[in-house]
Amino acid sequence: MTAGDAVSAGSVDLGIALEAGGVALVLDIRDGGLPVVVHWGAPCGPLDDASFEALALAGVFPDAGSEVDAVVPVSVLPELARGWNGTPGISGSRDGAHWSPLFRVTAVAIDGVDAAGSSAGRRGRVLSAGPAAVRVEAADAEAGLALVLEIELTGSGVVRMRAAVRNADGDVYQVDELLPSLPVPLEADEALDFAGRWAVERVPQRRRLGVGAHRRENRRGRTGLGAAMALIVGRHGFNFSSGEVWGIHVGWSGNHVHQVERVAEGRQVLAGGELLLPGEGRLAPGEEYTSPWLYGFYGRGLDALAVQSHRMMRARPQHPRTVRPVTLNVWEAVYFAQNAKDLIELADAAAAVGVERFVLDDGWFGARRNDHAGLGDWTVSADVWPQGLHPLVDHVRGLGMQFGLWVEPEMVNPDSALARAHPEWIMSARGEWPLTGRNQQVLDLANPDCYAHIRDALLALLDEYDIAYLKWDHNRDLVEAGTGPRRAPGVHGQTAAFYRLVDELKQRHPGLEIESCSSGGGRVDLGVLERTDRVWGSDDNDPLERQRINAWTAQLIPPELIGAHIASAPSHVTGRSHTLSFRASVALFGHLGVEADIRGWTEDERAQLADWIALHKRERDLLHGGTMVRVDVPDPAFAMQGVVAEDRSRALYLCTALTAATTASSGRFRLPGLEDERRYRVEIEPLSLRGLHGNPAPWQKDGIVLTGRMLARVGLVMPSVHPETALILRATALD
Repeated sequence: MTAGDAVSAGSVDLGIALEAGGVALVLDIRDGGLPVVVHWGAPCGPLDDASFEALALAGVFPDAGSEVDAVVPVSVLPELARGWNGTPGISGSRDGAHWSPLFRVTAVAIDGVDAAGSSAGRRGRVLSAGPAAVRVEAADAEAGLALVLEIELTGSGVVRMRAAVRNADGDVYQVDELLPSLPVPLEADEALDFAGRWAVERVPQRRRLGVGAHRRENRRGRTGLGAAMALIVGRHGFNFSSGEVWGIHVGWSGNHVHQVERVAEGRQVLAGGELLLPGEGRLAPGEEYTSPWLYGFYGRGLDALAVQSHRMMRARPQHPRTVRPVTLNVWEAVYFAQNAKDLIELADAAAAVGVERFVLDDGWFGARRNDHAGLGDWTVSADVWPQGLHPLVDHVRGLGMQFGLWVEPEMVNPDSALARAHPEWIMSARGEWPLTGRNQQVLDLANPDCYAHIRDALLALLDEYDIAYLKWDHNRDLVEAGTGPRRAPGVHGQTAAFYRLVDELKQRHPGLEIESCSSGGGRVDLGVLERTDRVWGSDDNDPLERQRINAWTAQLIPPELIGAHIASAPSHVTGRSHTLSFRASVALFGHLGVEADIRGWTEDERAQLADWIALHKRERDLLHGGTMVRVDVPDPAFAMQGVVAEDRSRALYLCTALTAATTASSGRFRLPGLEDERRYRVEIEPLSLRGLHGNPAPWQKDGIVLTGRMLARVGLVMPSVHPETALILRATALD
């Protein structure tokens, strides 16, 4: 049967088998219950009615003793009423009543086609499709609730799920939590997620799983510098290239939850959704709450999950289709010390080395001479820019570069004209303002007047100046973020208003690109990237830190959307000094930029920078369109990643020496991703050799020719290099 075959109404009983991108998702909708995932993982082949029934039966858990007298189905929204004793998929009540809903499916559609009609009273109907979107409608008449589930398997093999609950009764219903879930087998006994802080984002952490819940909550009001980002589980010891792994990500830029839970009966589920503060899920009669998209990834090895995500992102209609412009951001060049003369000189220097986008950072507006004042007053400072930004914008555009501008629309300094005029627009939970963060407070964008003021101020700038790009910052957590006269919790409303504001600006100015920056990498998620065109990986441009941050950010985000800049030495964050070759080698593998006052660089340094930018432009289609690989290296003193062309005709690999190795040689490093039977010449990119100290490998001078199979399974010995340096290897097919 195909997805377009229609069947009839009645008690809904059908199976749905989807397969795409090397992933199968098999759903069982039985006796009108919510969909149960019979299988999520490796393809299991075609399913007819009999094989589907056998597969479903094979997954039924026996009675463990002292349980309910029924088979307990664990649906994509697990229900207490059906015997599930873990975290329920929906938590809430109507003033204490109707706290355990029991939903019955009333309609099912696949890609918009009714799929639940004519098999009333007949079991065994299996509908199969490739990538498809399933919509399930259900209701609990007694509780007065209606439910819609959306479950999609994308062409890349990523599962997307979300739930919407509507209050169909005459009294208020309070949703406390709505967590869609996906089952994983007990062999997945190790969890990987991420931690971090400012300038140290995406630090991987692992733990063994047992009975109970491993739950990562984010209550910072933004995605967070220490956010879990993804929760991945698999058999202990899984790595980049091996081990069966399952993972989830919550595509939401506010408070959220990632959780894996194992119950005593032997079931284990991944679940995620928004973390709702008290009252945020309050539904008046007829109102609806929709959870964020929960993304599910499956594959062998972490790279398989990353590639699924990258391909899904690249297939979106809004994914950037133009080349990613090499960017110079002026923050570390001038900080708040802005003037037309210096910045015009910097623009000249940027254009001379091949920069394509020039971004004016913080300090151009109001009384913003430091971070204590002026934030929220989005008018050009007459003191710094007596002729407005026109001289700089016109000069930048005349040099053939795009012009970009830094903004932080959700924030305000107490010392600002806006805060003095409208103190009631500042989010607070009591009669006094919350503690400041970076000397600033949060504007209540859920307030229509506040929203309109900020929107109109930004539109005025976009209307007056030729601005192609906004660097959109968000430099503090939402502490006691109350909204409205009652000062009710407002993180959900603030997040939705931010999304709406970005959408409105882009609708009014088609082609405008926006970067999500948030104290560096504090708002990195698939929700914000539904609307923005890049994320800022971190405020730390030290290449030793950035190679890790970039590589783990790419677990979710394709490299062309991760801002990675060549900065000054010593690093403004860590104080460490590194060669230009090391700084540029690491930045090359993202959305390349520059973060330095290159006017003060020597002529040789600027020439080297121009060479690196030219190299990036030559390889940009590969770097921003190829398949990412991360290598499980034999020595933890090293890290290695690369990108392979889709036709596997060429590849670039970045080998980083993190620290001094225990042995003089770390043995053979494998180069995965190439075609087994093809022969490849492997050479070291000459630019990465500049300033490199160490002992060369015998093959280094003339390169070496090996098959893809030999490179992937045997590998080659790297040159002996000093710590905190990097080599770029180029593999080119000869046939």
